[in-house]
Amino acid sequence: MKKIFKITIIFYFLINILNYSLSSENFFNKGLELYNKENFKDARFMFERSIVFNPKDANSYLYLAKIYKEEKDQKNEEKNLETTLLIDPSNEEAILMMMQISIEKSNYSKVKELSKRFSKVCKNLCKENDKILKELQNLEPKNNES
Repeated sequence: MKKIFKITIIFYFLINILNYSLSSENFFNKGLELYNKENFKDARFMFERSIVFNPKDANSYLYLAKIYKEEKDQKNEEKNLETTLLIDPSNEEAILMMMQISIEKSNYSKVKELSKRFSKVCKNLCKENDKILKELQNLEPKNNES
């Protein structure tokens, strides 16, 4: 009888652990699906749930930042991008988005710092860095003339 009870308890815990690990992935995938349908409110909820189950999921933070960008909430966008970069310092999209925020804030030294970092990790979005650096060159003289 004790063996059956122990086996039942072990089986119960294994099922819960499996369910727990799969649920965070499901929340992210459902959030991504909702994000692609531009249902940002529900997508945000799903990404937040994904983070509850997997606090080190950089992609959930990245997509939360994208949602906040759509909602024009720069403070939360930046906060989620910083978290993304803490978890995944080589995340190209997050670095690029931080560069764009820094340009908007006229923080040109941070843009240059992020650009150096970006060029080290760049794999897919390398041309975007060149565009931002050209934009920065166009902005800096205007800034110095003032």
